Amino acid sequence: MKTCIKNGRIIDPSQELDAELDLYIEDEKIVALGDAPAGFVADETIDASGQWVLPGLIDLAVSLREPGYTQKGNIASETLAAASGGVTTLVCQPDTKPIVDTPAVAALIQDKAFESGRANVLPIGALTQGLEGEKLSNMVALTEAGCVAVSNHRHPMVNTKVLSRALEYASTHDLLVIFHPDETSLSDGGCAHEGVVSTMHGLSGIPETAETIALARDLMLIEKTKVKAHFARLSSAKAVEMVADAKASGLDVTADVALHNLLLTENVLSEFDGHYHVLPPLRSEDDRLTLIEGIKAGVISAICSDHQPHEKMAKIAPFSATEPGMANLEILLPLAMTLMDEGDLDFNLLLTCLTQGPASCLGIEAGSLSVGSYADLVLFDSTQRWEWSGSNRKTKGQNSPWIGENLIGKVVSTYLSGQKVFPIN
Repeated sequence: MKTCIKNGRIIDPSQELDAELDLYIEDEKIVALGDAPAGFVADETIDASGQWVLPGLIDLAVSLREPGYTQKGNIASETLAAASGGVTTLVCQPDTKPIVDTPAVAALIQDKAFESGRANVLPIGALTQGLEGEKLSNMVALTEAGCVAVSNHRHPMVNTKVLSRALEYASTHDLLVIFHPDETSLSDGGCAHEGVVSTMHGLSGIPETAETIALARDLMLIEKTKVKAHFARLSSAKAVEMVADAKASGLDVTADVALHNLLLTENVLSEFDGHYHVLPPLRSEDDRLTLIEGIKAGVISAICSDHQPHEKMAKIAPFSATEPGMANLEILLPLAMTLMDEGDLDFNLLLTCLTQGPASCLGIEAGSLSVGSYADLVLFDSTQRWEWSGSNRKTKGQNSPWIGENLIGKVVSTYLSGQKVFPIN
């Protein structure tokens, strides 16, 4: 199959490219930009006039919920949501049931994702057996089974000696470890950022120090073991400063942030709407602005959806009793563009944090439209206005404050290795 995408505006930060060019696909890969290769005869020609042609997005934080929690979502539904949002590669979390602590579970997820055929799915393996923080998992076997990194996710590593040994093992085998810094003795029972707003509304607070104390321990162990490390979902200004200092001192660390922590602050909690209950919590305006500055300074390399689909009942309760998390995977790009509209980030940097940035965190070849790359790409109408509701919603998740909202910018079509995966008639 040979495909030509004509008349689109190709935007690819990996090549510092922003130009109206034709793009040519053959045998799953991009074979030319601009002029057609010698003898190239397209089987299909797509007119992308008025549309942006972008690298497929890469999301570092997606909960697919399968196996084990299919009332919230499944691999078929959530990879369809990914495709509808232009996400061609996603990293799924290890906290399924059973836990991703054996090669068999990792293989099951990838097999189901392959059957769905909507997105590249890269599992994270459990750092410890059952995510219990006591016995090390077989990390090498998990990596050989396709896991792109190992992590204890949001489950605490209370025993620092076990964590140190796990990092030494991972470092020996050159494995990436993903950290969710959280000192649970400080955060347990909390549901909001500890400050004036939580106090005014009678909500149990999670202090910034729950993140930074854990982060300090992790950084010291990373320095000791020389392990490759990634910090997931930073939420506080002080954490950004600490990671910046670590990078400046030469530690091999990267970091990401959830999009909702860039868009929202604790001030929305006055509505007591459980859709705003997330972990780590929405923090202050100073934290939000410092996270944005961290992106501009290169301290934070990736923006993710932190997609956690829930059924409707999970959010119908008093705020503190609701299950944390939002389901925004399929509107990742139009939501992210509001940061550009408000002058916080320019589009090239924003797109880098959704493509090349996360690819570099993982050490994978993706997020580029360069010749020779797999043709994972998105056609995007940056001006289309639409409502995210009804048939426009693909995720099973019922938990987003943007459901029913009018958005600007819509994915027209998504291609995975040159094959259209959204929409499919």
